[in-house]
Amino acid sequence: MEPRSRSFWLLTAFFALFLLFLYGPTITIGILSFQGEGGGLTFPMRGVSLYWFRDLFEEQAVGDIWGSFSRSLILGLMVMVTTIVVSVMGGLAFRKRFAGSAVLFYLIITALVIPSILISLGVGLLFSQSGLTVHWSTSGFGAQLTWTLPFGLLIMFAVFNRFDKSYEEAARDLGATPWQTIRHVVLPIIAPSLIGVALFGFTLSYDEFARTLLTAGSYNTLPLEIYGMTTNVTSPVLYALGTLTTVFSLIIIAVFLCIALLSNRRKAKAANDAGKGMI
Repeated sequence: MEPRSRSFWLLTAFFALFLLFLYGPTITIGILSFQGEGGGLTFPMRGVSLYWFRDLFEEQAVGDIWGSFSRSLILGLMVMVTTIVVSVMGGLAFRKRFAGSAVLFYLIITALVIPSILISLGVGLLFSQSGLTVHWSTSGFGAQLTWTLPFGLLIMFAVFNRFDKSYEEAARDLGATPWQTIRHVVLPIIAPSLIGVALFGFTLSYDEFARTLLTAGSYNTLPLEIYGMTTNVTSPVLYALGTLTTVFSLIIIAVFLCIALLSNRRKAKAANDAGKGMI
């Protein structure tokens, strides 16, 4: 086996430093969350315990941690479902050219480059000036969709650009209606991509701050609650909260990845069974 070149080790060291820069702050927060009862917000640690995790589940003098968590969870699920449905519909629509399709495409992409705080301000003003209530489930929901829908649509555009239309033609030749073709042919084939869209939609919504800042109304989502606590809470309970939310996010990602893996295995098994049936 040939020895590794010097460039290989330099690139490896650079990549390791990049990972440290990327995940170092999260690891630091995780370590500091295990401070002892008399610990502070900095090193060196004063003992090691689970005290601040227990304190997190007790009533806090400042903030509504679990209420904001439930709002972020509900909002994330709302955004996820809407992003999936609209992205699939948009992907199907853009398979054929129609009047104004190019303009509409660039308008969708523009939402990604406009500063988030301006979108938050614009949506908040739109609701307030229209006499509508500024609330996390209405204006906050709409503001977050301007962030998640472009990602979902771009994924669907890529998926349908590579989609083999012969499957649909075969289904129609066998007498399937357009809806049956979408339900029993198209959706099962693109299911792994839909899982990716769902993951994007939920995670982008769950930790979104700027687009929710001026559209959440009187009730904070979890990112807003954490930001508010930084000006009042000066204990490692903040680190414990950050560690738990990070673990929750990783669990969500793992769940989606497992679903995608199972979906791919089921599709491969169905393809093998179909091949054996033809033999």
